Amino acid sequence: MTYRRWFFVGTAFALLGAVLAGFAIFYGSFSPRGYVEDHYSRTAARDIASQATAYRSDKSPSEVAEEVTSAWKPADQYVDGSGVYLRYDDDSVVILPLAGGSLILLEGLRTAYPRYHGTVGNAWGWGRGVTVRGGGPGAGK
Repeated sequence: MTYRRWFFVGTAFALLGAVLAGFAIFYGSFSPRGYVEDHYSRTAARDIASQATAYRSDKSPSEVAEEVTSAWKPADQYVDGSGVYLRYDDDSVVILPLAGGSLILLEGLRTAYPRYHGTVGNAWGWGRGVTVRGGGPGAGK
């Protein structure tokens, strides 16, 4: 009888785990893009063509940047008077001041890098947060 009881307890925990995992998959934020989509208001009128998706927050750019970088550490970050520019593996999150808050632009790195290169210059490295060279004399040759 005790084996049967343990079997039912184990089955109940497995089902509970499956339900929680399903919830996390469908409602979780598993990327910086997902985090922004889940936490900020969509404002399609400010999209940049089909390349950058716009969101809005009532918080300042520095507050939004703090929230996003606390949840997802960027590979590179550049901050100046025009805004906060976050580079991730495949995406960028650009946070610009907007009257009464911030404009948050999500864009793939392939189109964001050329668009913002004049601002970020070489502050955004290229690649997945790793340099190709840089291990000392003769490294990377």
